[in-house]
Amino acid sequence: MSRELIKEKVKKMPNVVSREAWLAARLELLKAEKEHTRRSDELARRRQELPWVRVDKPYRFETDEGSASLVDLFRGRSQLLVYHFMFGPDYKAGCPSCSAIADGFNGFYVHLASHDVMFWAVSRAPLPKLKSYHRRMGWTFPWTSSSGSDFNSDFSVGFTEVQQRGGIEYNYRREAPANGPARGKTVQAWKSGGSEGPVAEFAAMCGIDEATYIRERPGMSTFVLEDGVVYHAYSTYARGLDGLWGMYQWLDRAPKGRNETGIWWRRHDEYDKC
Repeated sequence: MSRELIKEKVKKMPNVVSREAWLAARLELLKAEKEHTRRSDELARRRQELPWVRVDKPYRFETDEGSASLVDLFRGRSQLLVYHFMFGPDYKAGCPSCSAIADGFNGFYVHLASHDVMFWAVSRAPLPKLKSYHRRMGWTFPWTSSSGSDFNSDFSVGFTEVQQRGGIEYNYRREAPANGPARGKTVQAWKSGGSEGPVAEFAAMCGIDEATYIRERPGMSTFVLEDGVVYHAYSTYARGLDGLWGMYQWLDRAPKGRNETGIWWRRHDEYDKC
C-alpha cells in the first residue's frame, strides 16, 4: 500500500477511545440534542399559532370515489394534511425523491386518520396515471388528482411554461426566469445539498425533459375545517420537507451520516435486490 493511501485511510479512521471517554462525549452531545428538541417543540408551537386564511375557491379533485371538493377530502375530520407530490400531467412516473418520501406514508396515514387528521397526496397528473403508479409502488395511502384545478398553482407547486419563462415564486422567494434549458438553481437545492441540482437525471427518470420536470415542485400544506369553512394554516417547501423524508432521519443517526456526494437513491423497485 502506498504512503498516500495509508495517509488517506488513517485520515478516515474514527477517533477510537475508551468507553468512559465515549460516554463523556455522548453526554456532551446529549445537551445539544435536548436543546434541539426544545427548539423543535417551540417551532411546532409557533406553526400552530400561525393565523389562518379562508379558502373560498371551489377546487375539485378526482378520487377513486369520483369528483370531490376540498371539504370532501377531510372525510369527516377537522384537519387535512396534503403532500404535494411531483407528478405532472406529462410525467411517465413519479419524481424519485417524492417517491422515496412517500414510501413512509403507508405506515402513518392510518394513525393520523384515527386522530382527527386526514392525509392525502395530491398531484396534477390524471387519476388513472396516479393509480397505475400507486399500484406499481405498492402504496395504500390516498392519492388524488388536482388535474384541471388551480390547486397546485395557488399553493406554489405547479407552474406553466409561460410562468416558468417569467420567473416563478417558490419557497417564498422569486426564482430567476428560465430563459434557456431549465437547469441549476431553479431546482430545489435540498435535493443535492445546495449544489446545482440533478435536473437532467431526475427528468430522465420521469421520462420527460428538464423544463417539464421542474414545472412541478414538492411541498406540504395543512388545512382546517371549522363550521363548514376551510382555512389554510401552513405550507412548507424544499428543505422544509426534510423531516418528512424518513430515510434521512435514520441516516442522520448513522455513523457516517448522509455520506453522499451525488444522487444515490432510486425508486424502491429499482434497486438491486438485497
